[in-house]
Amino acid sequence: MDTSETTFGDEAGNFPADLRQQVASILVEQADIITADTVAIFPYSGSEELDADYSQRIGRLLTQLLAVSIRDGRVDARGTSAGDLYRLSSERAFSVQRLFTFAYLTERTALDELALNETIGATSEPWPTVGQLVRRGSFDVLAAYAERAQLEPAGATMTDRLTTLYSRLLFDAVLAKEVDKAGRFGYGVSIIMFDVDRLSAINEAFGYGVGDKVLERLGILMRTYFRQHDWVARFSEDIFIVLLARTDPEHAVELAERARHTVEERLWFTDHRTDKQVPVTVSAAVVNVPVLVGDVIDPEKLLAIGGAALESAKRNGRNRVETVDGSPGIQVRPPNL
Repeated sequence: MDTSETTFGDEAGNFPADLRQQVASILVEQADIITADTVAIFPYSGSEELDADYSQRIGRLLTQLLAVSIRDGRVDARGTSAGDLYRLSSERAFSVQRLFTFAYLTERTALDELALNETIGATSEPWPTVGQLVRRGSFDVLAAYAERAQLEPAGATMTDRLTTLYSRLLFDAVLAKEVDKAGRFGYGVSIIMFDVDRLSAINEAFGYGVGDKVLERLGILMRTYFRQHDWVARFSEDIFIVLLARTDPEHAVELAERARHTVEERLWFTDHRTDKQVPVTVSAAVVNVPVLVGDVIDPEKLLAIGGAALESAKRNGRNRVETVDGSPGIQVRPPNL
């Protein structure tokens, strides 16, 4: 890691309060410019063009929330601004993926504007930390939006009711945004996929109520096990998925192995016909993708590689971790020129 990054902040997010305040103040002062630049790009990011006034309202809220996150270190999902963003996006049935694209574009234009500042701009010593602040702030805004969605009647589209983890719909939107960012800034991406071993057999032998209880408890375990800024979702009926950004490949494998072991040690149910404890295990797959600046990752290909590795883990005995590191197979490709 560049030592300049540890001078002004650390991985725990302990950034100097005066730098937070300075960055947030600049964003507030330049909010109109940031919003205008973002809105100028955004209509071309999807098939449906939105009118300028509506896009401006979304853009102002995203910039405001970004500044709050940077200044305070968090966004209150129950606060007025987060509620306004949710209600405004709901007005036009604004898709999660388009909102995340808008947030990412806001992050980029905010960084472009901050880069021009004489004190903390691109040629200054604190610039690497400024970049961290903005990127982390953008993540916090989206996390607050997702949390707010859980509090609203339509929250089921954001979270899975049984496991309370993020839904596949939300995860797909997050993954598309994160792999785009990885190619822009040149950092690795890892995903971990977990499959409950023999869930169909459990359902057939003990009833679907037992299977649902296993999934519910596994969701709780996964949510508490992984870090707050990792994205953990229910991918399909018996598959859970975790997105890890800026995580060393060795650490991703270690996390997967420790999670597998934790499930083996802690997750079981009682067969009431015999009063015996029945263990539950998971198979896992880790896909680590090294990314250079300018690389483009196909999210669907990444998920397909993970699915194939997961099948391999099950074929090779279950209750184990299969790992795929880098190319060949991942097919990280440069953008078309």
